[in-house]
Amino acid sequence: MESKFQTIMKHFYKYLFFIALISFTKHVFSQSAKIDSLIEVLNRTKEDTSKIKMQNTICTKLWRTGKYDTAIYYATQAIYTSKNSKQPESLQMKKGIANAYDNLGIIYYCQGSYSKAMEEYFKALKIKQKMGLKKGIAASYGNIGIIYYSLGNYPKALANYENSLKINEEIGDNLGIANATENIGLIYYIQGDYPKALGGYFTALKIFEKIDDKHGIANSLKKIGVIYMSQADYPKALENFLKALKKEEELEDNAAIADSRINIGNIYFFQNNYPGALEQFIKALKIKEAVGDKKGITLALLSIGNIYKNLGDFQAALDAYLKSLRIEEEIGDKNGITMCFLNIGLVNIKIKKFNEARKYLAEAILLSKSLGTKSNIESGYEALADLDSVQGLWKLAYDHNKLYISYRDSLLNEENTKKTVQAQMNYEFDKKEQATKLEQDKKDVIVAEEKQKHKIIIASVSGGMFLVLILALVIFRSLRQNKKKNKIITAQKELVEEQKKIVDEKQKEVLDSIHYAKRIQTALITSEKYIDKNLNRLTKQNN
Repeated sequence: MESKFQTIMKHFYKYLFFIALISFTKHVFSQSAKIDSLIEVLNRTKEDTSKIKMQNTICTKLWRTGKYDTAIYYATQAIYTSKNSKQPESLQMKKGIANAYDNLGIIYYCQGSYSKAMEEYFKALKIKQKMGLKKGIAASYGNIGIIYYSLGNYPKALANYENSLKINEEIGDNLGIANATENIGLIYYIQGDYPKALGGYFTALKIFEKIDDKHGIANSLKKIGVIYMSQADYPKALENFLKALKKEEELEDNAAIADSRINIGNIYFFQNNYPGALEQFIKALKIKEAVGDKKGITLALLSIGNIYKNLGDFQAALDAYLKSLRIEEEIGDKNGITMCFLNIGLVNIKIKKFNEARKYLAEAILLSKSLGTKSNIESGYEALADLDSVQGLWKLAYDHNKLYISYRDSLLNEENTKKTVQAQMNYEFDKKEQATKLEQDKKDVIVAEEKQKHKIIIASVSGGMFLVLILALVIFRSLRQNKKKNKIITAQKELVEEQKKIVDEKQKEVLDSIHYAKRIQTALITSEKYIDKNLNRLTKQNN
């Protein structure tokens, strides 16, 4: 019977791994703002925009604590308020409706109603596309990718994740890029390509560290730990979980601390350190109860039940499973209910309550068929066949064993199909990577040519500037020399002018002397004539 339990536990921990790896992480908001007080504020709010925002906030707080039915009510009220407002086509109203659809999608996803979740997410996407809200569109593609992943449609999941990544890269949203990268890593993880999955998570971790997103860092560390745990590399898994726990304790994020303690407990569980695992699970349970995280409470109780089951304390295990079942039924998580049914059935076989065991195993199979989860159907029929054998019901044991083998073979065929799909996806990945590389090579060539052109232009401009500088220096030197020459010529001209002036003055003095002498001479000549005249007159008189 132990092998049946281990089979179911394998599916349970695979479920836990998925919870740890999905792109949206359920952080419980600070309890300082109680839901009741928010409802009181809502009741006093008259303005439609504020009312819608408050209704969506209350809805988010409710689904984060597992109160899905009430959360659905407030999401529906937000849609009603938006559609019946005075301005139903306004930006804020449309955003309010889109947020409400997103909330409904998350709630239905948590309840295992994937088709309903998909419908709500597409409604939100359509509104965001009409409004051109690229960040919101990217988030919607990520959410839709999660649904396709949950349905096992990995190619469509990958396509949506890549759409999300492309848009986030266009708008430069580092947080969105990191989340989309992690989602793509999830596809690699489920395919068993752990190196590529780790590559995606380490890339996301670097982005979170770059933007100093402490919550993102802690989540990436946990996801990296999950990959190592899947590889049975428990020391590395524990190392990353402890790092995440330390970061969350710094942030005082109790809900995240509880998740990390569950992860650490899982490591101890796989290492058969049941006391250590039980201690971690109980600590996580107390935190989950304190913050009112009902889904977290059910997971902690299931883990505690598993420990008691392995320790042989079947009554304690049964008590934990029944408590978990009551909460799972309260929040309407069908996958969680199925896990509880299977575990309760197995424990009842151990304590020889065969009728109870048969009832719970039959209910588990019936619910699993409605959900289409073949792995749980396989586990249910295997457990029933074993129960039939214990009771000596050989015909029923034979029939149930045939059904078990049928589902096991179906799962094996699906696994082979998944491998084929994986190979095809890897081929597509390689093609895309090659196409991307070729495109990048073309871009690199263009960039290199542009750089070379720039170099030539810069060299030409630099050369021209150098020549201009040389010419300027030559002109400057020439002007300087001309200036010197002009100074000399001016000085010489001034000297010549001075000398000319001196000569002119001397010449004037000479001319003046000559004129003066001439006047004297003229005067003398006149006297001589006068004398001669008078002498002649006197001579005549004397004769």
